[in-house]
Amino acid sequence: MLWEGVQMTLLVGVCSMTLALFMGLIGAWGKLSRSKLGQGLADTYTTVIRGVPELLLILIVYYGTPTLIQGIMARYGEDIIIDVNPFLAGFVTIGFIYGAFATEVFRGAFLAIDKGQIEAARAFGMNRTLAFRRILLPQVWRFALPGLGNVWMVLIKATALISVIQLPELLRNADIAARAVRLPFTFYFAASLIYLGITIVSMLALQRAEAWANRGIRRA
Repeated sequence: MLWEGVQMTLLVGVCSMTLALFMGLIGAWGKLSRSKLGQGLADTYTTVIRGVPELLLILIVYYGTPTLIQGIMARYGEDIIIDVNPFLAGFVTIGFIYGAFATEVFRGAFLAIDKGQIEAARAFGMNRTLAFRRILLPQVWRFALPGLGNVWMVLIKATALISVIQLPELLRNADIAARAVRLPFTFYFAASLIYLGITIVSMLALQRAEAWANRGIRRA
């Protein structure tokens, strides 16, 4: 059961991180754009998401939203039942939550790039899209990797929160096993060691990724 829980935890983590990266890039673009609407939407997104507890957001998405829609439809004489998939609700909610943190990481990474490089790209005749793809994006990852690594390590621990919506991830399965054999310390401690192991492996992978991203960069 613990191994099955580890697989589900990693699957949720990877899917959530992918969504978080996507939301982070969009959010950073909004914050750095000249559009007042884009800036307003990005600021609202990061403020609301970072200001509301993660567990509460998960409960709202999984339990609150379906009942709200069902109540609205009932007023119009439509009797429907909405069954939300816990995996989908879990990884989408966590992805949106940590997309707000990734937004700030990407924003700082974009600001760290020398503006002279963008001016040089324009002098060579590159349009904004081409300059973003060839000049900005490759360098953004180098500046963003440390911050994104921290986002990943916090995110993978946050997957434990989706145990409240009955998804059989690591903590949920450890809890079921602990109750079945009445050995809570044994299974909870084993789960904590597994989370720690995932974190250590992630740190090692991050160090290698940073070394790869910084290859050819002269350090003072």
